[in-house]
Amino acid sequence: MEAPGDPESPRPPGGDDSLGTAREAPRQLSREQFFTLISAASINLGSSMCYSILGPFFPKEAEKKGASNTVIGMIFGCYALFNLLASLAFGKYLVHIGAKFMFVAGMFVSGGVTVLFGVLDKAPEGPIFIALCFLVRVADAVSFAAAITASFSILVKAFPNNVATVLGSLEIFSGLGLVLGPPLGGFLYQSFGYEVPFIFLGCMVLLMVPLNMYILPNYEADPGEHSFWKLITLPKVALIAFVINSLSAGLGFLDPTLSLFVLEKFNLPAGYVGLVFLGLALCYAISSPLFGLLSDKMPHLRKWLLVFGSLITAGCYMLLGPVPVLHIKSQLWLLVLVLVVNGVSAGMSIIPTFPEILSCAYENGFEEGLSTLGLVSGLFGATWSVGAFLGPTLGGFLYEKIGFEWAAAIQGLLPLTSGLAMGLYYLLEHSRKRRYGQLFSFFFLPVTMGVEETPVVQWLSA
Repeated sequence: MEAPGDPESPRPPGGDDSLGTAREAPRQLSREQFFTLISAASINLGSSMCYSILGPFFPKEAEKKGASNTVIGMIFGCYALFNLLASLAFGKYLVHIGAKFMFVAGMFVSGGVTVLFGVLDKAPEGPIFIALCFLVRVADAVSFAAAITASFSILVKAFPNNVATVLGSLEIFSGLGLVLGPPLGGFLYQSFGYEVPFIFLGCMVLLMVPLNMYILPNYEADPGEHSFWKLITLPKVALIAFVINSLSAGLGFLDPTLSLFVLEKFNLPAGYVGLVFLGLALCYAISSPLFGLLSDKMPHLRKWLLVFGSLITAGCYMLLGPVPVLHIKSQLWLLVLVLVVNGVSAGMSIIPTFPEILSCAYENGFEEGLSTLGLVSGLFGATWSVGAFLGPTLGGFLYEKIGFEWAAAIQGLLPLTSGLAMGLYYLLEHSRKRRYGQLFSFFFLPVTMGVEETPVVQWLSA
């Protein structure tokens, strides 16, 4: 499913021969690949629903328990901080722990702590409630980091030639979880109270554990020689990490702020607030497989999808409020439209990042195996978590100090900066390759084509 002979595409273990074999293989999924897709889809769906369920009603419940907007933002943000730390650790030691065990154990703990979150309303208000929220949220972050790091690595191991297509297709389930989580959570909260949404979803995740224990393939590999430090210090990888940071910060910013803004600005009930999130998540879920397929079919377009997706995202955050300097009246239809466009631009810029990092790692001498896949998966999760921590934390603070309109505009500066920086890097890279290509043609092409040698080539030959 990828262009033959494309140097930018991730290569499977075994070098060129195995790559040729993979291309000659039938397109029909093997039993192992099919089961891998089911397992990955289950964790994407379950974790996304459990994560997004908080948006419509938790901020209000936390306010009743004495938490300020800044503290609420920190409760959302601490998830990402510990997800960051756990992703780095699990990515490094994936081979030692075992990908399948890490996946199943992470899913089991995630389901259990989601159920525990449902009984936090029984805790006394004030510091005790806030402390328990942090504790449960941290446990959920660590368990999710384990499951998703293992999931990414297993997926890329099973589908070495179609990384972007598979990851993009599975974002349907992430998007579906983000779509279903807020309205389902809002409905269950309005109908049955605070406990039921968490207990229902937690039990649903726990029921997936035995299924994945049975069907998930088990991959074994030897530890690699390379480290996160060598990977992140590659200039291209560092810039892509900045792009991931900026995009995840923007999405994380919406968690503690958008529901409060909609409630105050448009006076919608909690059940309808969840529907506002629908446009972003649904469009992200639909667009991601398309951009993934495009990335694998035409890998040379990845860089520009990444750049223009970031710039469009920046424009969306300027219009989300909208920012007061534009003198545009805030309206519900405009807010929903901007979220729809943001969902498409998020898919455009997020999906190419993983195969771009993987290609860069292979080009710089990283071994082709589960060890490198663990490093890249852990790095992706960690860099995503940096933004997901900064977004809610900074967003809650800015919302409290300067209001949603200006806070969203400031948030938009991150994807604007990262998109421009990434675009500049790609332009310089293209210019450098073109210059090297011209030098190669000048020195060596006359010899290889059987044309009369230039004086320079004659001197080099002598």
